[in-house]
This record gives sequence, structure tokens and C-alpha cells, in this order.
Amino acid sequence: MAMRMRTYGHRLRALLSNSLSKVEHQSQQLLVSSSPFHSFPTRSFASSNLSSHFESVGFIGLGNMGSRMANNLLKAGYKVTVHDVNCNVMKIYSDMGVSTKQTPFEVAEASEVVITMLPSSSHVLEVYNGPNGLLHGGSLRTPRLLIDSSTIDPQTSRKLSVSVSNCTLKDTKDNWESPLMLDAPVSGGVVAAEAGTLTFMAAKICNNLAVAVSMLGVSEALALGQSLGITASTLTKIFNCSSARCWSSDSYNPVPGVMPGVPSSRNYSGGFASKLMAKDLNLAAASAEEVGVKSPLTFLAQNIYAEICENGHESEDFSCVFHHYYSGKGEPN
Repeated sequence: MAMRMRTYGHRLRALLSNSLSKVEHQSQQLLVSSSPFHSFPTRSFASSNLSSHFESVGFIGLGNMGSRMANNLLKAGYKVTVHDVNCNVMKIYSDMGVSTKQTPFEVAEASEVVITMLPSSSHVLEVYNGPNGLLHGGSLRTPRLLIDSSTIDPQTSRKLSVSVSNCTLKDTKDNWESPLMLDAPVSGGVVAAEAGTLTFMAAKICNNLAVAVSMLGVSEALALGQSLGITASTLTKIFNCSSARCWSSDSYNPVPGVMPGVPSSRNYSGGFASKLMAKDLNLAAASAEEVGVKSPLTFLAQNIYAEICENGHESEDFSCVFHHYYSGKGEPN
């Protein structure tokens, strides 16, 4: 699977660059970069023919993240077809003149590339392997590339990869005879999704574990500082010019009133829901147990976010831990 991802990395880069991400290559791990849609080298296809492969994009899952990703694709000029189980969301896109479909299979029939952005492994399995799923019938007429940007467990990703590799393309051209799946979860949250600066990776569970732990650390330190008489703004400035600087302090600060444009500035709404962070920590904990790795901070973070959700804050951004767990206060006006 890793070899296939490297082989077809240029294709993913071409599709997503204009609207969604930047490219880096670290430790032979695929991330995504910016380059014009029609100007990159490939092994199997003439670059002059590539635009015909990647002009129509299907997008399934139009939540906080997916809707912004799909909107960027629309702004970039792609022909986008969408599906979501939320009828109200579908109506919004239909009223915008965007093609909407009632099933994932119909999206597949209308698209050369399909991107999924879904809440959990069960949702992804249903969209791919369900009765009206993307892989219905075992052969695909159009989509050559299936990109899952959901954060799910590695085992499900591997199962889906096998299912996709067992499919055949009804319409083969340019030596592309079988569909390809890329496991491409994203980092950057709603803010980056809207700005088109998401990073695509293949190690999202590890990334979100680190983000959860750093958010807890920053929140704990800021709450302690407030108790000692130091304002969060002052302490944040100190963090951001010293060794404590991190994304949770300089780009996604959890204290209301410190930083504009982040969820803490709007009552923790519109961000990465605590229930999703709890889900990702469950995946991290399960993975750690599976391979026998000591992960005490994983289990501590897992318990804290489970408590946040149990107390009714599951839909609030995960930075709300500062307020609801540590009892931190917003900056005075």
C-alpha cells in the first residue's frame, strides 16, 4: 500500500493542490503539495491527458470540514457532485446549483475522483461497502481514485484498500486498469479547511494524539497562570516566544478573548468537536494496546475527553477543555 501511495502521489497532489493543501515529503510519507493541475510528471499517463481524468470530483460528507473542502473545490473550478445524509445540507448545495446525488454509488458514477470526509469507521464502511456504496457491484465505471480523508482506525483503512484493489474499472484508459484508494486524513481543523491550507497525511491518529495532549498541557498551564494572577494573553505571549510555543498556543488558543477567528472566540462552536477528539483518542488507545506500546498520556487524555462529552459538551470544539475541565476563564474585556 505504501508503495502504491508513493507511485500515485503525483495524482493526489494534482487533484488537491489548487484548493486544499501544501506538499511536503518527510520520511517517505505522503503529504500533499501545490502544483498546477495539468503540469506534474506521471509514470503512466501523458500530462496533456490528465485534466480529463480529474475534472469531475465527487465529495461525500459535508460536515464542518467536508463542506469547506468541497466549497474550495467549487471555487477552484472543479465539477463537483456531492452527497450527505443530511437533507438540509443537500438542499443548500442543490440551491447553489451543485449536482447532488442520493447515494454514494450515484456519486461514483458521476465522478472521476471521489473524496470522503466522514465521522467514523462505520460511516466509511457503509459509504464504501454498503448496498448503495461506492464499490457496489465490484466494478467502477468512472472513479479511478478514491480518497478517504476521514480519521479512522488503520485496520478499516487496510480492509478498504483490499476491497478497492479487488475492483476493476469498466472503462480503462491510459493504462489505468484498476482503481486506487488513498488513506489521506487531514490536519489543520475547520480554520485550515476554510482557508485551503490543510495538510494531508497518513498518520492522523498519532497526530491527533499529540494535538490532544498539547491542548491539555497548554490549557492546564494557562489555567494555572490565571490562578497565579497572570493573564492568559501575557502567558500566551511568553509561550509563543519561548520553548512552550505550539499550535495550541499560537494558532488555536483555547482561552476566549486571546485570539480572534478560533473556536474559543465564538463560544467553542464551529471547530473540531470534542466527541471526534474522543473518538480519535479511542483509536489511539486501541492501537497502542494492539502493538503493546506504553501510552499513559493517551489514556489520560482519553478519560478527560470522555468526561467532557459525558458532561454535555461533545459538540463543542475540543479546546473547550480549558473552560469545562480546568475551569479557566476568558480574558477580561
